[in-house]
Amino acid sequence: MAKQNPNKHRQNETIVENKALSIWEALIPVIVLVGMLAYNVYVFGDDALSGSNQFVLLLGGAVAAIVGFRNKVSYKTMIAEVAENVKSTTGALLILLMVGALAGTWLISGIIPAMIYYGLQILNPTIFLAACVIICAIISVATGSSWTTSATVGIALIGIGDALGISLGMTAGAALSGAYFGDKLSPLSDTTNLAPAMAGGELFSHIKYMTITTVPTILVTLTVFIILGLNLDTSGTADIDGILRSIEASFNISGWLFLVPIVVIFLIVKKTPPLAALLIGTLLGGAFALFFQPDVVAGITKAKELTFESGYEGILKAITVSTEIPTDNEALTDLFAAKGMAGMLGTIWLIVCAMVFGGIMDGIGALARISAALLSLAKSTFGLFASTVASCLALNVTASDQYLAIVVPGKMFAKAYKDKGLAPENLSRTLEDSGTVTSVLVPWNTCGAYHSGVLGVSVGEYFMFAIFNWLSPIMTLIFAGLGIKIKQLADKVSE
Repeated sequence: MAKQNPNKHRQNETIVENKALSIWEALIPVIVLVGMLAYNVYVFGDDALSGSNQFVLLLGGAVAAIVGFRNKVSYKTMIAEVAENVKSTTGALLILLMVGALAGTWLISGIIPAMIYYGLQILNPTIFLAACVIICAIISVATGSSWTTSATVGIALIGIGDALGISLGMTAGAALSGAYFGDKLSPLSDTTNLAPAMAGGELFSHIKYMTITTVPTILVTLTVFIILGLNLDTSGTADIDGILRSIEASFNISGWLFLVPIVVIFLIVKKTPPLAALLIGTLLGGAFALFFQPDVVAGITKAKELTFESGYEGILKAITVSTEIPTDNEALTDLFAAKGMAGMLGTIWLIVCAMVFGGIMDGIGALARISAALLSLAKSTFGLFASTVASCLALNVTASDQYLAIVVPGKMFAKAYKDKGLAPENLSRTLEDSGTVTSVLVPWNTCGAYHSGVLGVSVGEYFMFAIFNWLSPIMTLIFAGLGIKIKQLADKVSE
C-alpha cells in the first residue's frame, strides 16, 4: 500500500474486545469526532489542517477515554494501545521527513524543474490526466508503493498540471488513482501481502482474483479522465514557450538529472529499505545541485559565488526549511518552492493525534465492537461483503490507519466467509477494494495526511477526482450483488 516498509507486527496484533461495551457507547466518540471535525472545517476551511483538526482529534480521544473509564478500562490499557499505534507509524513519520528533504534537493538540483520542462513538451492537456493515471500505475507496480510514487513523479505531475492550467485536484486525483491501482496489484506492496495473510489466502491467487474488480474500475477511471481531458477548457493557460524559457533561465536543464530518480526507483524495486533509498536520493540530489546548479545553491544563501560554506548552507537549507527559487514567471516562482523537512511537521502532528484517537478506540474495545455489530448484519453473501466494506471504511475513519482497516476486519470476518463456503480470496479482495484504497480519502488517516501533505493538495480538492479510490468499494459491491465471480471453497464445490 501506501506506507512503505510494512508494520509486520500488525499481522499478529491482538484486537481488544470489551463485551461490556455497547454498540452505542462505541459509536459515541465517532459521532462526536465527526461532528466536531465537520464544524471545525466549516469554521477554518483549508486552514483546519494547520492545527485545529489535530486538537479536535485529541478531544475525540478524550471522549473515547471517558467512555472507557465508564466501562472500567484502565488508563494504563488505553495509553498502552496509543503507544502501540504511535509506534506503528514510526517508519511512516521518518519517511515523511525524508520525503520533505528529498523534495528540497530535487528542486534546487533541477530534477523537478527538468521533469516539468520535458513533461510540458510531451503531455498536452488533452492526454495529460489519462497519462497521469498510466504513469503513476507503472511506477507504483514497479515500486509497490503509492507513497514513493507521490514523492517522485507525483510532485512533478502536479507541477506540470499547474503549468498547463489544469486543476490541482484533478491532477492529484488522477495520480492517486494510478498510484493505488499499481500499489494494490504489486506483489511488492505491503497491503497486497497483508490482506491474503489476514484472510488465509495465497499472494498470487489474491492478486489474480483482484483483477476481476480492479481492471473494470481502472478502465472506468481512465475513460472518465479521457473525457475530462477532451473537454478541458485551456483558454487562458500560460504560454508554454514562455514557461520553458523561464525554466531555462533559472536552471541548467539536462537529461542527466533523471539519473537520480532512476536510481531511487531502481533501489526500491530491488527492495532497498525505503528510508535508505530516499536518503540516497536526497544526497544525490544535493550532489547534482552543486554540480548542475551552483548559482541556484549560492543564491539560496545570498552568496555571490559557490564556496564550500555556501554550498553546505544552501543544501542544508533546502533539506530542512522552506526554499523558493525566484523566476521571471510568477506562476513558476510559486511552483518552484519546497518546504523541506519542516514542511512535513504539520502532517506528522496530524498523524500522531490521529493515532491517539485510534489507539484509545482500540484500547476501550470500540473498534472490535463496531466490527462485530457490522458482522451481525451479514445474513446473506451480499450482506457479508457489504459488512466487510462498511467495516473497512469505518476503521479508516476511526482508527486512522490503513493497516488496522485490513487487520481488524480480516480477523473478524475470516471465519464468517469460511462458514458460508467462500474462498479466502473473496475476503482479501474486499479488504483491498475497501480498506487499502479508501484510506487516502480520509484527511486524518495516515495515508490521506501523507498524500495531501506531499502533493500540496487537500483531500477535499482531490476527493471526487480520486475516482479509482472511491469507485473500488462500489465495484466490489456490484460484483457481489450480481454474484459475479464469487469464488467458492474447493471442498464446498466438490460436495
